[in-house]
Amino acid sequence: MLQLVFATNNAHKLEEVQAIIGNKFNLKSLTDIGCHDDIPETGVTFHENAQQKTDYLVERFAVDCFGDDSGLEIDALNGEPGVYSARYSGSRDMVQNIDLVLARMDGVSSRTARFKTVISLFLEGKQYFFEGAIEGQIIEECRGDGGFGYDPIFIPDGYSRTFAEMSAAEKNLISHRSIAVSKMAEFLKGY
Repeated sequence: MLQLVFATNNAHKLEEVQAIIGNKFNLKSLTDIGCHDDIPETGVTFHENAQQKTDYLVERFAVDCFGDDSGLEIDALNGEPGVYSARYSGSRDMVQNIDLVLARMDGVSSRTARFKTVISLFLEGKQYFFEGAIEGQIIEECRGDGGFGYDPIFIPDGYSRTFAEMSAAEKNLISHRSIAVSKMAEFLKGY
């Protein structure tokens, strides 16, 4: 069985990815390999940040691994919060981050946005990239208590509920991360 280290200690992300790739791969977290470092994310694109994570693990742990960077891009905010989604308000407190987005969107009629994920996979000495995105709208107040991050204020196109109002299984069928992970899983079938 192929062992892959996912460059995260985010339990929600780990569960999402494991649900998508199933039991074909032995998925390990950073904690599982003894990495307790705060891996830098200093890139200005999702692509750069994802690659930075895999480069970090390959240099220090010499493992096959993948890392992702994801975020919310809001058209009316010129793509913000983007790569700064997790720390948009200056902290990693998602309530504060959501409050800042809603404050900046106050009175804005065009509320189009997308969640985007880029995965960097380092496997047997080679680097590969997989992307996923889902279009949607930012609503004016939080709805739902599932999911994480900006899920309570994002309604994907074609739906009437936020990601936070969906079950994990339902979200995993359509999310940006599931699209990127599914592309990676399809690629990995050849190994």
